[in-house]
Amino acid sequence: MPLFQKFVQNIAPWFFDHGIKIVAIVIAGYLIRKFIVVFIEKIIRKIIVSNHFLTKEAERKREDTLIRIFTVSLGILIWLLALLMILQEVGIAIGPLLAAAGIAGLAFGFGGQYLIRDLISGLFIIMENQYRIGDVVCFDGTCGLVEDISMRMTTLRDLDGIVHHVPHGEIKKVSNLSKQFARVNLNIGLS
Repeated sequence: MPLFQKFVQNIAPWFFDHGIKIVAIVIAGYLIRKFIVVFIEKIIRKIIVSNHFLTKEAERKREDTLIRIFTVSLGILIWLLALLMILQEVGIAIGPLLAAAGIAGLAFGFGGQYLIRDLISGLFIIMENQYRIGDVVCFDGTCGLVEDISMRMTTLRDLDGIVHHVPHGEIKKVSNLSKQFARVNLNIGLS
């Protein structure tokens, strides 16, 4: 029993000082992320200019795509900052970690050219509204329904049910088969 009491006597002050702060950081991160999701959704639904050529469904798909991309990106940023605050609260110096990350980033920068190309291409695809989640598109012979768009890649599902993950930097030509209108051409042979 004295070992347990000694353990509690050593841990209790730390928990009441640092543990409560760590719990508060996690709760604050969760609440900020929830607030950001609601805020981004309201802002995007207000600032997207209505296009009289597009249907309400097409506008809704574009808004949903932008909302998803911004909320995921900001969510990652919020949790990364919360993690750094928790590490600092635990007693790990984050200054050297950030410096090492900068040096590692420089080293990986040469190898990350393709990643940067994918991110920049993805930004332009999203901002130019080339396609949205729910559209049917073709990329250089790969056709399918757009199931997901991130800043780095697009996920397509073709008619056979095969999922294709296409990095945005690899896309040279986009054919959107369902933007503004769609039709079916049938060739029927008659004798």
